[in-house]
Amino acid sequence: MKQFKRYRKSLVSSLLVMTVLPVPFAEACTSVIVGKNATVDGSTMIARNEDMSAAWPKYFVVRPGGQNEETQYVSKGNGFTVELPQERFKTTATPEGDESEGSFDEAGINSEGVAMSGTESLSANDDVLNIDPLVEDGIAEDSLNAVVLPYIKSAREGVERLGKIVEEKGAAEGNGVIFSDKDEVWYMEIATGHQWVAQRIPDDSYAVIANQIVIEEVNLEDKENFMASKDVLKVAQEANRYKEGDTFSFEKAYGTDTEEDQVYNYPRVWYGQKLLTPSVEQDLESYDFPFVMKADEKMDIEDIEKVLSSHFEGTDYDYRTNQESTLRPASVPQTMESHILQIRQDLPNDIAGVHWLNMGQPESSVYVPFYSGITETPEAYRMGDTNFSSGGAYWTFRLAGALMDQNYDLLKEDFIVPAKDEARKMMAEDLKASDEKASSIEDPEERSKYLTESSAERAQKMIDKWKELTDQMMVELLKNTPVYHNPDL
Repeated sequence: MKQFKRYRKSLVSSLLVMTVLPVPFAEACTSVIVGKNATVDGSTMIARNEDMSAAWPKYFVVRPGGQNEETQYVSKGNGFTVELPQERFKTTATPEGDESEGSFDEAGINSEGVAMSGTESLSANDDVLNIDPLVEDGIAEDSLNAVVLPYIKSAREGVERLGKIVEEKGAAEGNGVIFSDKDEVWYMEIATGHQWVAQRIPDDSYAVIANQIVIEEVNLEDKENFMASKDVLKVAQEANRYKEGDTFSFEKAYGTDTEEDQVYNYPRVWYGQKLLTPSVEQDLESYDFPFVMKADEKMDIEDIEKVLSSHFEGTDYDYRTNQESTLRPASVPQTMESHILQIRQDLPNDIAGVHWLNMGQPESSVYVPFYSGITETPEAYRMGDTNFSSGGAYWTFRLAGALMDQNYDLLKEDFIVPAKDEARKMMAEDLKASDEKASSIEDPEERSKYLTESSAERAQKMIDKWKELTDQMMVELLKNTPVYHNPDL
C-alpha cells in the first residue's frame, strides 16, 4: 500500500510497467532478512527492493547527527505529528527526488550501528480493519525512518519506539519494517490502525517477504523473541479471527489469502526459498510457505542479490522467456533502488555498517558498498532530479536497465552479466583493502575522512564502468539496427 504522492501517480506507473510486465499491481517491495549465524562472515543483513516506478529518481545522503532545532515533526504527506528527542544520531538515507510530500528515506544505518529498512507494504483483512481502522493522519512510509532511525541504539529499541508511536498516534497504512544491529534482526508488521507484532529472526535463519502479513505463531510470553501491541489479541477476538486459549497466529488473525496474493505475493516467497534452500521442495500452488527458513549454505551478499534480482529463472513463470506469465517476480523494471544493509562483527560501528546501494534495477545495476561512517555521499549520488541529462547516479544506472529491458536477449548475457561479475570482484577486493586501512586509523576524524573518500572512490569506479557499459551496449544496438533499404544503393 502506498499513499499520498505515490498513490496519485500509481496509475501512470502501472500503465508504464504493464507494457513490460503483465502483473496485477505495479507497486510493491521484496525483502530478505538474514540472521548472523546464517551468513558467511557472521554479519546481520537486511535487504529490500524499493519498487514504484521505472522513472522515479532516488538519491543518497547522510543526515547529520546533533541537536534538533525543531523537535515537533510534521509529515508533509498527511500531517502526522510526533515529538522528537532533542538529540539525533547521524544516518544514511535514500530519499525521493521530489520531497514535496515526504522524504521516504526508506533505508539507512545510524552512527550507533543500527540499520532500518522501511517499508514492505502490506494489507490486513477487512475483519480486523473494521474493528481497528487505519488512521488518516497516523504514521506512514514517508515518515518512518525519519522519526525512528536517528533515535535508537539497538534493533530492539527500534521496534519499541515505532510500536509506541503506532499505539499512541495510529498508523495510516499497513507496513513491514526491518531493524538490525550486530546481534539481532527484528521484523515488525503494522497491520491496522494501532495493532502490530514483531519477531526476532532466529540467528541461524532467514526470511523472504513479499507484501503479505507473514509472522506466524506468536508467543507473547516470550519477550526475548516477540513484541506486540497491547490489544493485538483483543482486536483479533472482536473480529472473530481468534479464540482465547488457541495458539495465536498473527498471519491467520490479521493477514490475507486472496487470489491477488496467489499471483502477486506467494510466488516471490516460494522462489526466494527455492534459491536459498533448494533441498526443500515446495509446491507453489500450496500457497503455504514458512516465514523463517534455514538456508542450505551460509549466505553472502551475492546470495541476497540473487533473490532480489530473480524473475523465476529456470521455470515456466519467467516473464523474460514467457510473456504469458502473470506471476509477479522480485526483480521488476519499476525498482527505484535496492539495498543490503550489513552490520559486521568485531569492528567499530563506523566500519562495521555497510550500506550496499543499487540504484535502479538489481538485475542490470551494481551494489556499491558505502561505510556507515561516511560524512557525505558523492555528488552524483546526491542528485535526485528528474533531468536525465544531469548525469546523476540514478540515471546512469537506470539507463543500463532501460537498454537491457528493451533488448534483453541481445544484451543481458554478453554485456550485463560480465560487467556485474567483474564489479562484484572489484567491490569485494576494494572493500577488504579499505577495511584493513580504516582499522589501522585510530583518530576518529581521520578515519571518518578515509571512510568517506574510499566509499566515494568505489562509487565513482562503478559510475565510470556503467557509463562505459552503456556506451558498449549502444554500439551493439546500432550494429543490429534493422536496414530496410538496399545498403549498396
